[in-house]
Amino acid sequence: QVQLVESGGGLVQAGGSLRLSCAASGRTFIYSVMGWFRQAPGKEREFVASISRSGGSTNYADSVKGRFSISRDNAKNTVYLQMNSLKPEDTAVYYCAADGKRLGPYQYDYWGQGTQVTVSS
Repeated sequence: QVQLVESGGGLVQAGGSLRLSCAASGRTFIYSVMGWFRQAPGKEREFVASISRSGGSTNYADSVKGRFSISRDNAKNTVYLQMNSLKPEDTAVYYCAADGKRLGPYQYDYWGQGTQVTVSS
């Protein structure tokens, strides 16, 4: 059974940082694109970032470029999202996604349960 478990969310003041982790189990994802999405209250889920199999290529939503950084450790079957200079509008539930077919906001076959990130002003 495939599981994606996110961690690292919490409450932080504007301008602060958080690092999210997503640990995968049940199968390896070292051959697939991984990504992060988020959903704020009353809004649709939106793409945040994705990373290629090797980690050599990444892409980001315009709203987080220059502030967020996605990375992966294939030996640990884990993907990370480093979030710096956080803003109140970054408040959302953040979801890890696995087994994407290509970089970007496209189809992913597996999803985590989400971790809450709240940024206070």
